[in-house]
Amino acid sequence: MKTYNVTVNGVTYAVQVEEVGAAYVPAAPVAAPAPVAAPAPAAAPEPAAAPAAPKATGSAGAVSIKAPMPGNIMKVNAKVGAAVKKGDVLVVLEAMKMENDVCAPQDGVVASVEVAQGATVETDAVLVTLN
Repeated sequence: MKTYNVTVNGVTYAVQVEEVGAAYVPAAPVAAPAPVAAPAPAAAPEPAAAPAAPKATGSAGAVSIKAPMPGNIMKVNAKVGAAVKKGDVLVVLEAMKMENDVCAPQDGVVASVEVAQGATVETDAVLVTLN
């Protein structure tokens, strides 16, 4: 028999394993030993602070471009005052491990950018407004 220590969910158990050769003879069942106290785990590093909610830049425009799904803002291409054409990528939104381009629905001028790179947004959150 070999004895191993196995840790499951932070609790260490002493386990005996029998090596079985060609002639296997089942052993009588043995009661499980009491768990062995595991050493205290090392202190986990503090999680990084969440990015602060971005402030709106510029004044709100007539056309709101909203997030089609919840996700994280990977890149913001829109700049306040910039002229955009229909189909230009304004924001790149990561959702379900895929990058999704949020494009301008029409020609216009960027009136405000409501998100920053690294921000988390919900469905229908306003990302950019156009005039």
